[in-house]
Amino acid sequence: MIYQSTYQAAWVIAPKVEAIFAAHLSAARESGEDDLAPLPTANVVEAIIDATFWASLRKEEGHSPKISLAYLPPQQAGNPLLFKHRLPLSPGILTKIAPGVERAGIHLGVWLEDDELFIWGTTVSIPNFCFVLDVSEPALLVIKHRRIYGFGKFTNIAVLKGDQVKMVDENSTNMADCPPMLLSLLDLTAPSYWNDSVNVMIQLAVSMRSHGRGGTLLVVPADTNNWLQSIIKPIQYYIQPAFTGLSKLLQQDRKEASQIFWQTALKREVEHLAGLTAVDGATVISSDYELLSFGAKIGRAKGKENIDELSFSEPIKGGDAIVVHPTKVGGTRHLSAAQFVHDQRDATALVASQDGHFTIYTWSESQGRVQAHRIDTLLL
Repeated sequence: MIYQSTYQAAWVIAPKVEAIFAAHLSAARESGEDDLAPLPTANVVEAIIDATFWASLRKEEGHSPKISLAYLPPQQAGNPLLFKHRLPLSPGILTKIAPGVERAGIHLGVWLEDDELFIWGTTVSIPNFCFVLDVSEPALLVIKHRRIYGFGKFTNIAVLKGDQVKMVDENSTNMADCPPMLLSLLDLTAPSYWNDSVNVMIQLAVSMRSHGRGGTLLVVPADTNNWLQSIIKPIQYYIQPAFTGLSKLLQQDRKEASQIFWQTALKREVEHLAGLTAVDGATVISSDYELLSFGAKIGRAKGKENIDELSFSEPIKGGDAIVVHPTKVGGTRHLSAAQFVHDQRDATALVASQDGHFTIYTWSESQGRVQAHRIDTLLL
């Protein structure tokens, strides 16, 4: 197939995307995995990105399209919805059909036949390592694939925003004191379950980011109240006794995670807790996922020094760690979260900015300082 794209980033990134998927598919075959998706070749990737990018800039009845495309034949789509007449892959067609397929989990199926890419229908089921392209907002595209174990958030490969391209760096898992949440987002082979504690943290992060108001979530040890030393008194929204809605769900037998009602209940509790982070101040939960307070004001703990530097990194190519002042990462919300982790070194802080950035703050024993990982590239 010969395709001349007009979106420059498409042809720049296409060969890199093909190489990444080729490596993953080869490794999966060698390990005996089945139900593997077809390899998205560079020309296919380029054409899908180009058509989708220009569609993202259009509007249908005042709304920008939010769609997801998956590259696979109908035979690998489980129980697909098939169009009688296949549709050409073009910005105009994508814009017109977008209102009907913008719900989460629905993919437009795209396939290549007789050197022509076309849309054959929709599906909610895709094979392992299937090439997926999501439109998050105008000119913002995310390339991802389904995890090999099928649970949890899809794994992101790259993010394209206008002429800016960010390639995820999977080698970020090799850094010292890498937070478990970041490891899970980057490790393609790690099993991920609905009630896995790290996966729940990822769900909380995605939900925090989605409300768009910004917020801070502090995760503190369950067996101590030392975190109160870093909170300004009185605490307006102090929860007594601690709310255990999410905690009790996670204590249930793991086999129940396959039951749809349990997953629905978990999602409801995650949304409930993450929603509280929209209130001014920080939401505090224990490491056992018990809600302790929200709207809490962070202050420097007595006897502690002001934080004057931290290690900042992003898990993308060229995003290696640099030492900066905390104000270089973000505003007041970021500075207070960094100070909290500086004082409470066994705690973790998650910060969502109104502009969409998302940062994890943890203490690094090897570096002897707070480390900040910006992970919104992985959460889109």
